[in-house]
Amino acid sequence: MPADTATAPSRCDIAVVGGGIVGLAVARELSRRRPAESVCVLEKEADVGAHQTGHNSGVVHAGIYYAPGSLKAELCVRGAALLYEYCESRGIAFERCGKLIVATDESELPGLEELGRRGTANGVAGLRRLDAAGIRALEPHAAGVAGLHSPATGIVDFRAVARAYAADLRAAGGSIATGCEVARLDASSRSLAIHHTRGVTEARNAVCCAGAWSDRLAVRSGADPDPRIVPFRGAYLRLVPERRDLVRSLIYPVPDPSLPFLGVHLTKRIDGEVLIGPTALLATPGLGRTLAWPGSWRMFRRWWRTGLTEMKHAALRRSLVGEAARYLPEIRPGDVRFSFAGFRAQAVARDGGLVDDFAFSKTERALHVRNAPSPGATSSLAIAGMIADEAERVF
Repeated sequence: MPADTATAPSRCDIAVVGGGIVGLAVARELSRRRPAESVCVLEKEADVGAHQTGHNSGVVHAGIYYAPGSLKAELCVRGAALLYEYCESRGIAFERCGKLIVATDESELPGLEELGRRGTANGVAGLRRLDAAGIRALEPHAAGVAGLHSPATGIVDFRAVARAYAADLRAAGGSIATGCEVARLDASSRSLAIHHTRGVTEARNAVCCAGAWSDRLAVRSGADPDPRIVPFRGAYLRLVPERRDLVRSLIYPVPDPSLPFLGVHLTKRIDGEVLIGPTALLATPGLGRTLAWPGSWRMFRRWWRTGLTEMKHAALRRSLVGEAARYLPEIRPGDVRFSFAGFRAQAVARDGGLVDDFAFSKTERALHVRNAPSPGATSSLAIAGMIADEAERVF
């Protein structure tokens, strides 16, 4: 079975740029559909799943938040079912621990009601509305006027899932070349020359799943600059071990429906840790590029109050903990320590809108996945099928 290597092949039939969970799922799917063709993943880091895949809360979303009939709703519900089945078959640890969404006062009840309506319409199993006593029965340390419980929501280590996808690809004869940062794609009438740090790989076609770098690669290949990736840095705190009993499963607030973020939440992880967060700040790497995009300034004008709140959460531990204390009153700043920070690749349109759906660009012999929004990891197997369908149509 081929191992990951720093040496990229000089030729392959299909190249997938990006070794995150979506890129690996796509490569795996293409190798299953086209067993006679060679598939190679080109990954810039020394290992797969090094960015968003390996720096997230590990939640398997059930499909509550998304508009009924939307692509995101369909992919999440189907993707979660496929993911649980896959983990079961591969012996990857997961837990359907459930999620409790808490309304802390009467003003949040309409939002909670809408989430229940959406989840039911999307086919999320087992949803039930709770009163204050029902909240305490599930999460004895939580408090609110009403809650929505989703027993189908779960947790998993997505980096372990990504590595299993990589193993499937290698077992099917595909390869993964690490340390191969792709600079550009040059198309000719017969092939595509993919220039990277290890040389050049000639492919018949390519699918680019480059995450935070997807827009740059697409534009260098001749695509429209809209949308632009604006990276956000999200930091998590963790409960100290002796206070983990404050949280049994996952506790979330009622989110702002106008934002593609779910608010400060508490998340049990598969390793037993409990996370608090995340923050959502503009990432400083690439800040100049972000500020050069007209859509960024339009976004700032619309969301400046939210930005100030996020800056406060990031700068002051007590502020982030205080937000969680709205529905977990016993939590204190001394109960937490820093855990980790990761980056989210958020696509922003020229008009300042936060792109909350899949976005593709087509250049000669290449399909560029410009935005694969949350819940991308949950939906990875379903997304891979959709992207493979699109790739086959385009190619």
